[in-house]
Amino acid sequence: MSDIKIVIKAFRAPDDKEACHRFVDGHMKVLKIYGITMITSANVEWFDDPDTYVILVESETGEKVYGGARVQVAGGKFLLPIEKAVQEMDASVHEEVMRKAQAGTAEFCGLWNSREVAGLGIGSMYLGRAAVAITEQLKLTTMFGLCAPATVKNSARVGFEIATFLGNNGTFYYPKEDLIATAVIINDTTNLPTADPEERDIIFDLRQNPYQHKHEQGPKGRTLDVVYDLQIPNL
Repeated sequence: MSDIKIVIKAFRAPDDKEACHRFVDGHMKVLKIYGITMITSANVEWFDDPDTYVILVESETGEKVYGGARVQVAGGKFLLPIEKAVQEMDASVHEEVMRKAQAGTAEFCGLWNSREVAGLGIGSMYLGRAAVAITEQLKLTTMFGLCAPATVKNSARVGFEIATFLGNNGTFYYPKEDLIATAVIINDTTNLPTADPEERDIIFDLRQNPYQHKHEQGPKGRTLDVVYDLQIPNL
């Protein structure tokens, strides 16, 4: 079976509105499959937000969108999605974000991948690596996230720890009462001391060389032909 070719690119949201629309269209299709129609990270107010950065996974031609995520920097025009999501359950989230924003913090949010590439590691591995890699360009020292149960383990591989200072030891019922979300945080995005050593090496390499063409082995043995294009224009 031939390789699947993908391009993982990073950009500031207002710099490519067309790509932002492709991101949201793909994300909403995935959410509808799971019966989720109201979710804070799925709105489009961030299209014009200079503090929102998008990581998009596309086919080589750009005709297909396979997945994506956002890194929203705190302290700008909008609250972080995690603040909106859990503020009614734990209002201290605002104070925690504000305190960490003084040294540069953000949220890794809006993570999704299409069913077409399910099991290839795009949502669970590649997007997480890319998001943590660009924190250096964005001058961040910490980064929040809000994980579904299935993504907590892989988040830990790239350096996230459970944010036990929020909610019920880091957990919340969100986005529906029968679903549990876990608040996570990377406390040191520069050095990533809690990341899996192999993942840390990959992330550091992506920081040194944000444009790379690699053949990657997916979790189920499928080979991916991956172009990383993580140098954010106009920074």
